[in-house]
Amino acid sequence: MINHRRLAGALAGMAALAAASSAHGQLAANAYSFLEVSSATHALALGGYAIAAAGPDPMMADQNPALLGPEIGRVAALGYMRYFGSSNFMAARFAQSAGERGAWSAAIRYLDYGSIDGYTPDGSYTGSFKPQDIAVEGTYSHDFTDRLRGGITAKFIYSNYEEYSAMALAADLGLNYYNEENDLSLALVIKNAGGQVKRFNEEYDHLPFDVQLGYMQALGSGPFSLAITAHHLTHWKLPYYKHDTNSGTDTATEEEEYKFIPTFFRHLTFGLQYMPSDRFYVALGYNYKMRGDMATYQRSFLSGFSLGLGLNVKDFAVSVSFSQPHKSATTLGLNLAYYM
Repeated sequence: MINHRRLAGALAGMAALAAASSAHGQLAANAYSFLEVSSATHALALGGYAIAAAGPDPMMADQNPALLGPEIGRVAALGYMRYFGSSNFMAARFAQSAGERGAWSAAIRYLDYGSIDGYTPDGSYTGSFKPQDIAVEGTYSHDFTDRLRGGITAKFIYSNYEEYSAMALAADLGLNYYNEENDLSLALVIKNAGGQVKRFNEEYDHLPFDVQLGYMQALGSGPFSLAITAHHLTHWKLPYYKHDTNSGTDTATEEEEYKFIPTFFRHLTFGLQYMPSDRFYVALGYNYKMRGDMATYQRSFLSGFSLGLGLNVKDFAVSVSFSQPHKSATTLGLNLAYYM
């Protein structure tokens, strides 16, 4: 029989490399690390995290449910990301305003890792199979004041790895404060609070629980904005990961001494956005932890950096993102939205 925990950890590592976000699957070898992979190209372009990037983009609800608001109107959106190898990430979301102060959305996210060869612990070939992760989500947000909004997302999660399957329930809770006069956005999100309701076997797998803080503000009166997101705030000493090229395995190492400055920056992602109008943006992101973790994965010059742009034309919106965690893992994301 295949070791499902080892397989889950490997798949989580694949998600981490492909999404170019800081810690996908790196705090524990669990089966649900795909939840940290954003379906929003805007967030991916800003470094993988962007919980304070306010705007009428329905896909950003998976970053922070409080980013969804009545200004969304009615919109249907599709998302796709091409991972390295044969892995694909797809998402669909429908969102609609609910009165003058509320909004709701329904979404499904699907991660297909392609075909993988299976082996027993003694090395016997068991045939190929296709691991899959699915999350079905419902989101509701409400404006408490003209500047403060809260939101909640409920998730049903299903994973299937060869003969193993598991289910879990989780919720995201978010707040967003937006001052339009100063173009200032502040955010707080509690991610993936919940647990398994059906285990793969007798062992319990944890969800990637996280607490995040976000800041985004225009630089002066110009078209540039700075975004900073702090993540994994419940785990100060994030493990360092080293990749063994010969065995193809990842090893978590706890350093004897953590230096404050490097450890502090491993919790931060940075984004710079140029938005000359509401219909166009270009974004650049930097993920310090990703660049460091990729040092043993044949890191490229672009490791840790991400880039993206978005364009709105009448009732349609399109946005793309690009990142290259290491030389063999270029990822491309695409979002399409239709405002009805």
